[in-house]
Parts: sequence; C-alpha cells; structure tokens
Amino acid sequence: MTHSLLAFTPLLDPLDIHESWWITLVTLALGISIAYKAIRLPDLSRFWRGVLIMTTQITLGMVALSAAVYIVVELIVHRLA
Repeated sequence: MTHSLLAFTPLLDPLDIHESWWITLVTLALGISIAYKAIRLPDLSRFWRGVLIMTTQITLGMVALSAAVYIVVELIVHRLA
C-alpha cells in the first residue's frame, strides 16, 4: 500500500497512541458531559461543576467496568480453559 502525503486516512493509518490511550477517554467523557449539561440544565449557573462531576462519573464508571471485565476474564474464564 502506498501512502499519500495529501490525504489523512485515520481508518487505514490510525495514530499510535498506545501509551496515552486514557487521554481519549477523558476528552470523550468531557465532550459528552458538556453537550449533555448544556441541553439538560435549566440555568447555567452550575454548568462547569456539573460537567466536572459527570466527567468524573463517566471516567470512574469506565474504569470500574474495565476492572470487572478483567476479573471475569482472568479469574473465571481462565479457570474454565
């Protein structure tokens, strides 16, 4: 496959961010929180506080889900094999 310098093809040549993948989780959670709170809050007096709380909740929830999947795969599925 030849690479062209004129086009950016993210699906064919993704970025190598294996060391800092967690930054994408935080920025995605922040973006979702900003959009959600901007639409759902009746007034924007506590906007940034709500955004930070929701971003933290999303990030910690994803960490807890990944820990649960790790436990299931390593402890339970490993014993079945």
